[in-house]
Amino acid sequence: MSFERALRCRECGREYDLAPVFSCEFCFGPLEVAYDYDGIRESISRDRIEAGPSTLWRYADLLPCDPAYKVDIGTGYTPLIDAKRLARAVGLKQLWIKNDTVNPTWSFKDRVVSVAIARARQFGFEAIACASTGNLANSVSAHAAAAGMDAYVFIPDDLEQGKVVGSGVYRPTLVMIEGSYDDVNRLCTEVAADHNWAFVNINVRPYYAEGSRTLAYEVAEQLGWRAPQHVVAPMASGSLFTKIWKGFQELHKVGLIDEPHTRMSGAQASGCSPIATAFQNHTFNFVPQKPNTIARSLAIGNPADGYYALKVMDETGGGAEMATDEEIVEGIYLLAETEGIFAETAGGVTVACLKKLVASGAINPNEETVAFITGAGLKTVEAVLDSMDEPIHIPARSAAFDEALRARNARVPAGVGA
Repeated sequence: MSFERALRCRECGREYDLAPVFSCEFCFGPLEVAYDYDGIRESISRDRIEAGPSTLWRYADLLPCDPAYKVDIGTGYTPLIDAKRLARAVGLKQLWIKNDTVNPTWSFKDRVVSVAIARARQFGFEAIACASTGNLANSVSAHAAAAGMDAYVFIPDDLEQGKVVGSGVYRPTLVMIEGSYDDVNRLCTEVAADHNWAFVNINVRPYYAEGSRTLAYEVAEQLGWRAPQHVVAPMASGSLFTKIWKGFQELHKVGLIDEPHTRMSGAQASGCSPIATAFQNHTFNFVPQKPNTIARSLAIGNPADGYYALKVMDETGGGAEMATDEEIVEGIYLLAETEGIFAETAGGVTVACLKKLVASGAINPNEETVAFITGAGLKTVEAVLDSMDEPIHIPARSAAFDEALRARNARVPAGVGA
């Protein structure tokens, strides 16, 4: 059983039938799924969830699709790690890492695609498509393969090789576009009007976006059914950020947690920071930017949910920061060296901005904080290749090793590399 009852415009409040549409006919505002929360409250319980599968489908009562149509490749219920060493490094007493690098295609995008493809199948679509900066393309390709559906994925032509291969291995129709993600998205909006395909982030976007709420559900459950005091999450379109906050609010609405007072802070790359820049300029009117950053998974210069992300920051008393390319790489290394997690560039953005937010006082050192790491580092190895330590290269003789080790120790200051 599912409890979605309509699509509702986030601007004017008009409601529409559940259909593959994404904007209001009256004011052109974005549509969002509306639920029967009273029905969910009667059906759901902590025990019911805890007895469910170890995937996001344990929260089926809260998802906008009939679970009979699900394509479950093992997405969700990823680890929440007590990051003691990183906490000390950035100056926090309690820090948790929500590690979404371990999803089936190694990013949080498996969450949104799991929901989108279920709803697409429920609508009767036989092909699924997307505009992507890489991670979404990987996930759409994998889920389509598992479902036996045709897939059409559109990406910028300058993506990291790992992300290109991570889609191509599933044999979708892979289309590389000359230009930025915003160029890709504009083209896909035109293509979607001419083809009867389920474009996950266009005509089925209202359902697709709901998958990110499962991050909040999992964190609350893993913390013993409560919301944290502070969240730091990366922002591209802003959708992930807003849906995490919505997820905490919904758990309270259906009686699973106390009212959340989580402060929501966003992280962007300085080379593509329309939301963070607007926040720091004390305005809700962000200015689109032309992306110029190594964090390509966050390189959306005209974010669809930018205004709503800014509203969440304001509503919750959160903040925003941005990180340079150099700081992004440092963030990747810091997370790897302290917690053994190799994140893609978006993770480097989150860690770098977390560090800045603590240093500036935007996060109190005593606040229990959750940082969301949304993708795995093997997708963006180019970001760190040139800065890695040179390996020791020797013939297979112990004397050669001893000599090389002495030479290395003589070059490396005490405590470095230990």
